[in-house]
Amino acid sequence: MFARNLTLKLLFGNDVTDSVQLFKRKSDFVPHLPSNVELFVKAVEKTLYTESTSAHGGCLDNLTTMERQALKGLKTNNDIIIRPADKGGLIVVMDRSYYLETMKSMLLSDAYAEITIDTVTQMHDMVNRTLVECKGCGLLSEDLFSYFMVEYPLVPCMYGLPKVHKNRWLPPFRPIVSGAGWITEPISVYLDTMFKKVLCQYDYVLHDTQHFLTGLYEFFENANIKDNYILTTLDVESLFTCIQNEIGIKMVRDLLLSNGSMDIYKLLHYIRNVIFKTSDGDEVLFDINGDTPAIYDILNWQASPNGTVSKYVHVGHFDSRAPSGQDIFINESLILWHGGSSKIPRSVCSESCPTGTRKAVRRGEPACCFDCIPCSKGEISNQTDASNCFRCSEMQWPNEVQNTCVQKRHDFLSYEEALGAGLTGSTVVLSIITASTLCTFVMYRNTPIVKANNRELSYVILFVLFLCFLCPLIFIGKPTELTCLLRQTGFGMLFSLCVSGILAKTIIVVIAFKATNPNSNLRSYMGHRTPCCIVSFGTLLQVTLCIIWLTVTPPFPEMNMKLEEGKIILQCKEGSEIMFYCILGYLGLLASVSFVVAFLARALPDSFNEAKFISFSMIVFVSVWLTFIPAYISTTGKYMVAVEIFAIVASDAGILFCIFFPKCYIILVRPELNTRGQLLSNVNTSKKK
Repeated sequence: MFARNLTLKLLFGNDVTDSVQLFKRKSDFVPHLPSNVELFVKAVEKTLYTESTSAHGGCLDNLTTMERQALKGLKTNNDIIIRPADKGGLIVVMDRSYYLETMKSMLLSDAYAEITIDTVTQMHDMVNRTLVECKGCGLLSEDLFSYFMVEYPLVPCMYGLPKVHKNRWLPPFRPIVSGAGWITEPISVYLDTMFKKVLCQYDYVLHDTQHFLTGLYEFFENANIKDNYILTTLDVESLFTCIQNEIGIKMVRDLLLSNGSMDIYKLLHYIRNVIFKTSDGDEVLFDINGDTPAIYDILNWQASPNGTVSKYVHVGHFDSRAPSGQDIFINESLILWHGGSSKIPRSVCSESCPTGTRKAVRRGEPACCFDCIPCSKGEISNQTDASNCFRCSEMQWPNEVQNTCVQKRHDFLSYEEALGAGLTGSTVVLSIITASTLCTFVMYRNTPIVKANNRELSYVILFVLFLCFLCPLIFIGKPTELTCLLRQTGFGMLFSLCVSGILAKTIIVVIAFKATNPNSNLRSYMGHRTPCCIVSFGTLLQVTLCIIWLTVTPPFPEMNMKLEEGKIILQCKEGSEIMFYCILGYLGLLASVSFVVAFLARALPDSFNEAKFISFSMIVFVSVWLTFIPAYISTTGKYMVAVEIFAIVASDAGILFCIFFPKCYIILVRPELNTRGQLLSNVNTSKKK
């Protein structure tokens, strides 16, 4: 920038600033640097670089370390907000919540109104059309037209300046709506410049504070002011919003018309009130804009069938002075079209394009010949014969006819739809069956078959299975922060507790058989301590993984707007897919170990042998979750949630049916087998084999 300005000054001298026109896009032309100027610029740059760098090669810092840390702390503090004061040149540090609440209360007042993207688009189109019309009429030059056009407008930003000069503990705010980059910003800058040229001619207009103080000093010097006089001032609250737009526009128009010559303004006033009649009896007058009334005769040019004779026929008239609805009159019975027909001919090349489409002009044909092309996906047109379609906001999607934007539908697995209701019903039914099984075991807790299969562990496993069946209810419904945190972690910890209990049950079966010898060292592992340690250790590792997951990258609710068109997919983002698959992998490890131990213990005596049932349950468990992973990855949205719920329910059902239903069958249907003698006979039979 320095080199460019220096070169322009050298080439054009003092004409540089004078030649720059107002309201013209600035040029980025960089002239070629003469050799001597180039050497001078390089020397200046080298000197500045040397002066601004330290001996170690880094840039010199004009702030101390503590000052820089203090500024960084203020910048990163989300509890405060820093704004300049309304007056006095002060910097104010405020509580962010108070600032936001105060600004929101201002927005909810009658002074502001909420607008939609449609309103903004219509305003943009209206301004652009007006500028094009003014340019076509010769009212705007090419430079002014280019300056006024805003291709990509920025939405005005509102902020508040605290009025600390009011001496209040909680000062009010002066609302500021910054129109930088807005549609009308260049036009406002132009009008402001033009108005200043007019207003500077009047004595009652204050230019700035210095002008006010100078005038006040001259007034006191020339006026005879006594000592007991009191100087007072008047202030108008919300002056801008108190003046109606129509009154303000009229005052500005009168001011511009009266500028320069008051006689012309007076003459215009009298001309507006002139009313007279011509020699033909026609009345002549002027309206408020200085225009004469519009009075026209409507004629129809008619030719004879052979085309030799033609004439104009008076078929109606238009009079702007007449009341609304009576200003135009046409006798349609007198109108004849080409060929002597009274039927109105069709004189269009293409029919009007309806809403939801846009015009595409045909090449090589007149502008009135066009095709109507439907708007692209995500775009609408709400006007007939629209030249362009515009895109809906990120939260909206076009309706079926693409003539308006509607809110995107939130999509998630809910209780109301068939899929969610079916999964909910299955989980509730299976949880009731599990609770009934638990009650059955508790009622028949003193029977041999319940006591022989470690009833305490059976109680724990059945209770955890009951919770596992209820776990899918967290997956159904609108995702929230709490449900997203509990979904995978709760499922992982409950399943780890359940599979750890099954593993402990299997190991206890092996120990119970191997410890029948009185001299066996395994007799010391009999009792409640061993299963408690196995269950606690197996669950603790999973709990540790879940705590790490929730601490480092916890799951969170997400609004996915790109997955499906016209929908907002509400889902839980896992935060870390690695941690999710670590939890699944650990469950698979526990299930695999349980399966191996149960498979090796399948030949134990029938009276103690749950190993066969546990083997089948673990085969079902591992098979379900091995097929779950590819199915889970290949689905999206609510169907991904449904796949995981199905895997949870299916694996739980496999454990319940394979391990506990055979025992319930003996307890309820074949009670004659649930005796001590029957169990001992089975033991002896197994040993003989």
